[in-house]
Amino acid sequence: MNHDASTAQAIVISAHGRHVVVETPTGERVHCHTRGKRSEVVVGDHVRWAPSGDQGVIESIVERKNLLHRQDEWRSKSFAANLDQVMILVAVEPSFGDEQLTRSLIAAADAGVHAHILCNKTDLPGANDVLQRLAAYANADVDVTPMAIKADGAQARATLMPLLQGKVTLVIGPSGVGKSSMINLMVPDAEAQIGDLSVALQAGRHTTTATRWYWLADDTTQAVPAHRTALIDTPGFQQFGLHHVSAERLASLMPDIQRHATQCRFYNCTHRHEPGCGVLAARDRGELGDVRLRLYRMLQDEAQESARRHG
Repeated sequence: MNHDASTAQAIVISAHGRHVVVETPTGERVHCHTRGKRSEVVVGDHVRWAPSGDQGVIESIVERKNLLHRQDEWRSKSFAANLDQVMILVAVEPSFGDEQLTRSLIAAADAGVHAHILCNKTDLPGANDVLQRLAAYANADVDVTPMAIKADGAQARATLMPLLQGKVTLVIGPSGVGKSSMINLMVPDAEAQIGDLSVALQAGRHTTTATRWYWLADDTTQAVPAHRTALIDTPGFQQFGLHHVSAERLASLMPDIQRHATQCRFYNCTHRHEPGCGVLAARDRGELGDVRLRLYRMLQDEAQESARRHG
């Protein structure tokens, strides 16, 4: 392969273990591998690479503006880097769990990434009840957008495009909520791209563990400007660890808790029993739901226990 110096920097558009596919500023896609046994490279990374035979090798990762990840007691799992926003997809069926959704929102806030909730399948019975549950997140300064991707694809696309335009967006959510339907709606040739990337990664067409980048624009042969629109799809997940978030920072990552915490009499208030607690007062006035306070306390206990074990 003939590469000049201008192609030394590229963006990672798919990754599977130590094998990644990068896209150069001219639109060329190259299969690369990382040095060493472990790979810290994730989709969305800007990297510097060098030719190695008919492939390439990743030499370094350009400093990231953010990295969204989850961390359980023993290991960390990174989703993607250099994001403008994360769309958390839930659905009327299967019903979402408040704990999982809250964990996702906290991780996004911790990474400094704007989060938006998309509620799919609102054509199904029970949609009003689900949207009422999601109102608690609107009160936490999170935008909630209802849609029915399969029932009314044209309307869903018209709703989504202004939210996605000009941004790099990570789409996350549990299995069965319609992530694939959303990707296929917004990127008509997504299946073809999946096949091409799987072959390049030598990972098999039906690999479910790979995160993938899709351009919404049709033409990917020109230089890639910062305002291009892209979606990043991830495999479904069931657990979302927050062991990287300390108990002291937790309230600041939950806007509805933090808003009332500023009214607490004591600076180190735990929002459990202290006199003059602004959070408890808001709960008593009906301005903060019991579910949100229960989740805060549960995550606070978890963070404190993690600190005791590893501190």
